[in-house]
Amino acid sequence: MKDFPVSKRSLVLPKPLNLIGSDFRPAASGAEMEVLSPLDGLAFTTIADSGPEDVDAAVAAARAAFDGGAWSKLSAAERGRLMLKLSALILEHAEDLAQLETADNGKPIVQARADMQVTARYFEFYGGAADKVHGEIIPFQPGYNVEVQREPHGVTGHIIPWNYPAQMFGRSVAPALAMGNATVLKPAEDACLTALRIGELAVEAGFPPGALNIVTGRGEIAGKALSEHRGIDFISFTGSPEVGVMIQTAAARNFIGCTLELGGKSPQILFEDADVEAAIPVVVKALIQNGGQTCSAGSRALVHRSLWDRVVAELKTIFEGIEASASDEAAVLGPLISAKQKRRVEGYIADADAPLIARGGIAAEAPESGYYVAPAIFGPCAPEARIAQEEVFGPVLAMIPFDDEAEAIRIANGTDYGLVAAVWTRDGARQQRVAKALRCGQVFINGYGAGGGVELPFGGIRKSGHGREKGFAALLEFSHIKTVVNNHG
Repeated sequence: MKDFPVSKRSLVLPKPLNLIGSDFRPAASGAEMEVLSPLDGLAFTTIADSGPEDVDAAVAAARAAFDGGAWSKLSAAERGRLMLKLSALILEHAEDLAQLETADNGKPIVQARADMQVTARYFEFYGGAADKVHGEIIPFQPGYNVEVQREPHGVTGHIIPWNYPAQMFGRSVAPALAMGNATVLKPAEDACLTALRIGELAVEAGFPPGALNIVTGRGEIAGKALSEHRGIDFISFTGSPEVGVMIQTAAARNFIGCTLELGGKSPQILFEDADVEAAIPVVVKALIQNGGQTCSAGSRALVHRSLWDRVVAELKTIFEGIEASASDEAAVLGPLISAKQKRRVEGYIADADAPLIARGGIAAEAPESGYYVAPAIFGPCAPEARIAQEEVFGPVLAMIPFDDEAEAIRIANGTDYGLVAAVWTRDGARQQRVAKALRCGQVFINGYGAGGGVELPFGGIRKSGHGREKGFAALLEFSHIKTVVNNHG
């Protein structure tokens, strides 16, 4: 675009180019897409609208880097040092990156700043871990020496969503690089500017050509081409269950593995002895953060009947005081990502099969052309109600009463998802019983979330996907085992 809106003219914008090898180049077709800011719905820059030929070039560059290129010749310690350099550059440019993320994604600037700290931490954590993935020796028969080695897959594909563009870059790509894979990243077309900017910083940090490649474009074209590409050896995807099925099908056809993180309908369970004063602000933040557009959003509140009136009253007061607004230092709830997502969430609210408890508002100064939705609480919801079963991906909370521990567990486990849950109780034995009984990948006791939780393995079961990201577990996902049996007589 030639003329940016006044509010965005000071942004440090990446060029509308793909990163392939060590070159920044336009889409082979020359096509570009407009980038709309959720803050006002206006176009303020463009990105490359790439096709299969661009994905082919990126995969070829990654393959050259892995098969004998400069990247393949680095030691694990040297890879780690490059990642630490990139982490430092992200911190150095954190404010510019945060402003870019807010313009591109719409999230409040305070949340965007926190995201940049977490993104840098991913490269710091995995940079430090790169040379700490060790093999093992297996005692075997006399005359044999058996080694179990961890090796990179080769070329890995990464398709990340629009809700946490910078964080997801670090979460998906950093462990793959740490293990020595060469990577091809396809960020979501709705929000990919920080990923492109971090790609520029990676080149500045000295990453060899082809270690990191970034191709922008539409999911149904560039994303499909990457997921189906016969030149990749493993793929990581975060997004909707529907697209996850297509990703897994494509991986199966190519006989490669995949990690899928596909969302959730995560419960916060408040038992009769819960510390309500501590729980309430956490319940609110776990739902409101990022406009509810978080796979692990605490979108169901299961409340013991003895606490129901108190919890409902306190949440009602808080929600009625929350306004969706254009991002400034005080904003806690920004717009949703797109007009399409706004219509989707408003549809859930309009058709909710439960009583409305409370609604917030939209700030008067919020541009009418932006994608703002007032937050809402519904309840009491039947556990099987659509609003309590489906992932809304917006600032909508479903509240469900329960009478005893068994019922709480049954309701919590009663969706197709299994990502995160929280247990609020002072009873230590109950904490352990319920945590064990919950069918999900991550359980918090008397809390929710962990400030990014870079060190903590994360992922789900059932419709929430499979495989684990974050922590040391991600390094294992991005590697395979080779067993070497030496018969030395």
